[in-house]
Amino acid sequence: MDQQADQQANQQANQQADHHAAGTAARAGRGALVGAMFLMATSAIGPGFITQTTVFTDQLGAAFAFAILVSIVVDVAVQLNVWRVIGIAGMHAQDLANKVAPGAGYVLAALVVLGGLVFNIGNIGGTALGMNAMFGMDVKLGGTISAAIAIAVFLSRRAGMAMDRIVVVLGIVMIAMVLYTAFVSDPPVGQALKQSVLPDEVDFLIITTLIGGTVGGYITYAGAHRLVDSGITGPDQVSQISRGSVTGILVTGVMRVLLFLAVLGVVAGGAALAADNPPASAFQHALGDAGVRVFGVILWAASITSVIGASYTSVSFLSGLLKGNERRRNYAVVGFVALCAALFLVLGKAPVTLLVLAGALNGLILPVGLAVILWVAARRTHDLLGGYRYPRWLLAIGAAVWVLTVYLGWNSLGGIADLWG
Repeated sequence: MDQQADQQANQQANQQADHHAAGTAARAGRGALVGAMFLMATSAIGPGFITQTTVFTDQLGAAFAFAILVSIVVDVAVQLNVWRVIGIAGMHAQDLANKVAPGAGYVLAALVVLGGLVFNIGNIGGTALGMNAMFGMDVKLGGTISAAIAIAVFLSRRAGMAMDRIVVVLGIVMIAMVLYTAFVSDPPVGQALKQSVLPDEVDFLIITTLIGGTVGGYITYAGAHRLVDSGITGPDQVSQISRGSVTGILVTGVMRVLLFLAVLGVVAGGAALAADNPPASAFQHALGDAGVRVFGVILWAASITSVIGASYTSVSFLSGLLKGNERRRNYAVVGFVALCAALFLVLGKAPVTLLVLAGALNGLILPVGLAVILWVAARRTHDLLGGYRYPRWLLAIGAAVWVLTVYLGWNSLGGIADLWG
């Protein structure tokens, strides 16, 4: 009897342990998925995102709502395809590209890493300006401290979890602060809703700029590569992958809409934004002197999360050199941040010419990378998707969006020609 009781007790203990382990794994999976969503979203929400949204709202007024709506629809179409193909295949974008066309992955990786490096200098510059707005701190000191914080994230024992948590927390902080500012500025919401479908003015260049800034360059792959590194891959994870891709874009869209409304309330009230720093001016008009510090918090949060996202994603394109060694990969990310910080300290900011060149490269990366993704989805031989039958409707939407990305890429070629002309 005692032996039977002991066996039952052991069996019950094992069942409880298995249940606990399963619950822990499920929570870790959900945490990684949320982290991937926010990594993609906060990578897009950087200093350029804040400045563009402010300037375009000042330029178009309520009609900017239409541009935001169109860009969100296109962004969802892009990320649905990118996340699904990369997530199901369980491979980084450059590895997929090399499978489709040997050597193409190395070209894609070079473009992404170069663009990520240049933009990250600008991101560190954003953290420096945020520190200056919050505390009046010297910009070089603020940039150095911010880079050290990013480095500390990747040196922590559980770097992946630390990264997931910091981008989620800071993402929520940004949204909450901009929501409060939008409420205080009292924008004409009804007019914005009307203009979102019946705009008085449509500017296609602004729409393409928004798309390139939200799903261009390294941002395209930030969340999807995080999924692969977290092990959320395979055909059985399709629902989670799709839900994550759409939610990540919606988080970015919510931030864009709230920032648009906050600025719209200011400009609709007749305030003129300062030409040298329109976003800070908008927050100061809305919240008084405290607005500058609120803006500083938002700018710093947007910039530091973009530093983390750009560094992590850029290094993920070097996975062939760092494969199978997470610690080595984290050290590479630390080195990437340190290099960007050193260049910021030497240069003071990312040179305008390099930023324009990096932006042009981003315009080239989007159609090239998306073409690889769609080719993997469409091919029926040498299947890379584990037998998964890719939805034709999603492929058709992706193809339509690819045509738009080619247009963006053509504009980028013009930018490169201007630089070297």
